[in-house]
Amino acid sequence: MTAEQYTPDEKDLSILRLLQKDAKMSVRDISARINLSPTPTHERIKRMEKLGIIKEYTAVVDRKKVNKGMMVICMIALNVHNKKTAGKFIEEVGKLKEVVEFYNISGDFDFMLKILAPNMDDFHEFFVNKLSEIEGIGQTKSIFVMNSIKESVQIL
Repeated sequence: MTAEQYTPDEKDLSILRLLQKDAKMSVRDISARINLSPTPTHERIKRMEKLGIIKEYTAVVDRKKVNKGMMVICMIALNVHNKKTAGKFIEEVGKLKEVVEFYNISGDFDFMLKILAPNMDDFHEFFVNKLSEIEGIGQTKSIFVMNSIKESVQIL
């Protein structure tokens, strides 16, 4: 069975909601909350991990407390639209640790990057010496985030 063939039922969705809120929750605690014994709860979790529905377990870190207080959304349009240019661009941007999210988008721009930096000077250094050195960039637009109103990794 593949993830495309699998449809999570209400118990699976309940498990996913609980794990999104607290990935350290024990199988025993999850099973008690969804009214299912631990063994089938554990089997459901393992199946969703194997199918890639649960991609990973992670900690959500307060970026400001680890010196990444500046967030920039950078829109990028390539100057040449072909598979080779886009592939090379994707490969190079994927290596940049400052880029924490990276999307291929539609509209006036081709890509959207979420970039974290300690401050404006560090962002400028990154932009001038790393990002703008990548071949294929035609146009950029940087949007400086003044305040985060809502940030979430919970999709259910």
